[in-house]
Amino acid sequence: MEGSIVEIYTDGACSGNPGPGGLGIVMKYKEQRKELAYGFRLTTNNRMELIAIIVALESLKKEHLNVVVYSDSKYVIDSINLGWVYGWVKKGFAGKANADLWKRFLIIQKKHHIKFIWVKGHASNKENNRCDELAVAASKNKHLLIDEGYELSQKSKGLNL
Repeated sequence: MEGSIVEIYTDGACSGNPGPGGLGIVMKYKEQRKELAYGFRLTTNNRMELIAIIVALESLKKEHLNVVVYSDSKYVIDSINLGWVYGWVKKGFAGKANADLWKRFLIIQKKHHIKFIWVKGHASNKENNRCDELAVAASKNKHLLIDEGYELSQKSKGLNL
């Protein structure tokens, strides 16, 4: 990757799995820094990890940017870097969790040049630790958003929410 790079750090948190969740994002470009955090009333940890990356990428105002995404989610990073998600596409996401989010991710990721890097969570990465703080705090907000994809999937399975 050449030129200026947008650095994105993300983390997701869930109190119970499923349970109330949150996501935290730190975005850095040159001297600019932006933090985002959202909380959801019922979701899963993996959904929060993936939604954090999607929200960060969707918040970029220009297309065709050079982006490096740092996440402590092996689920997300391995699914992308090892190509699992592209195999799921070929199989129509049959039996795969979070298909709604993966489809949304596949649309937004085409708009940029992205490198995905796994970082160890709860370790010495200052920005990942900040994302964790944001995610946990967001999950404890009084007014939480609805993870419609998750809640609708649970209702379709006949589970009462």
